Amino acid sequence: MNSKILGINGLGRIGKLHLWHQLIEDYFDTYIISLGRTAGTSIDDLLDFILNDSTYGHLERFMYGYSGQKLKVEIIDSQKHIIKLGRARIEFLTEERNPKFIPWSEHKVDLVVDCTGVFLDPQAPSDNPRGSLKGHLEAGAKKVLVSAPFKLKDDMPSDATMLVYGINHESYDKENHHIVSAASCTTTALSHMMKPLLDHIDTKRILTASMSTIHAATNNQNLLDALPSKGAKDLRKNRSALNNIILTSTGAAKALEHVLPAIKKIGFMADSVRIPTNTVSLVALNLTFRSELKECGEPQLTADFINGIYKDASLNEQKDFLVYSEKQNVSSDLRGFKASTVIEGFETATKTGFLTLPDSIGGELPVTHAKIFGWYDNEFGSYVNSLSNIAQYIHKQL
Repeated sequence: MNSKILGINGLGRIGKLHLWHQLIEDYFDTYIISLGRTAGTSIDDLLDFILNDSTYGHLERFMYGYSGQKLKVEIIDSQKHIIKLGRARIEFLTEERNPKFIPWSEHKVDLVVDCTGVFLDPQAPSDNPRGSLKGHLEAGAKKVLVSAPFKLKDDMPSDATMLVYGINHESYDKENHHIVSAASCTTTALSHMMKPLLDHIDTKRILTASMSTIHAATNNQNLLDALPSKGAKDLRKNRSALNNIILTSTGAAKALEHVLPAIKKIGFMADSVRIPTNTVSLVALNLTFRSELKECGEPQLTADFINGIYKDASLNEQKDFLVYSEKQNVSSDLRGFKASTVIEGFETATKTGFLTLPDSIGGELPVTHAKIFGWYDNEFGSYVNSLSNIAQYIHKQL
């Protein structure tokens, strides 16, 4: 039986939690992880980093709870940086940071998940001195999956695509798509909130859309205030993540256009509000619909109507990805929760008004504004779950 090998480039928050998720799924049996440098003073320091997490606890407890089941941990070769966790063999590479020189071919790695957050241009050439995604392909990988949205200078190149599992992952073309973006955590949640509405005949006529993500802090923020780098335009990113609510931008709406092309026809605005928590974020979605009235003259698009669409989607085509909840949740309730988004049905609200038409046409046009909230664990639960599912989906087609 051939070994199922996964390459991971970078072991930051997403890289580490992606490894956790794959260990729990137990699909791959061998991992080649490129760190590009040594970590700590010994293999024990690296192992300590992998096994412990300030957000989710110890890996063993996260996997097995308090059932008493143990995770077998072995150091196979401390000099070659090889360990075993459960039945999975993990080898760490420490020599190269440029993807072009990482020996994927030597280790028979066909699929690489790049979690560095550094290489985001799918068109950058493999000989780019700073490194590139195409460098992984030259180094022997057949496919590259990126744990972030692309930064595109032009249109999406023909050999690349952007996927959210459960939304458009079946559009992956194994013959032509060699570099794949798994979008972002916010795009993942937002796409699962938008799809049921775009698919329903009574809510697909969206006039305007906007969203704010109330987002947990991430490692690209500063713990304490820092001097802005040369040319920095958003000075708020240099302020302390511990002490501030920070307004900033997000590329979620732009990325959403690649995942759900119907969004291109809608004027979608998006922003992010960073808050001092370590994970779990909240999409506050605002939509304006061209609506209809019932025969009795009451608005059709009520909060109950919209919640009904989400209930139906959660039980059918988006089962396991979208969850409808009528509980009064707080963020910590969703830590580690695997769904792409959890609709807070208790807070869904609508208001219908009337737009007076020109005299030549006459009458009034009902317009409904809706506010919808969706929780998502921007680290392990929502995003890494989607990323891992895409990785397995691509690997099964190699």
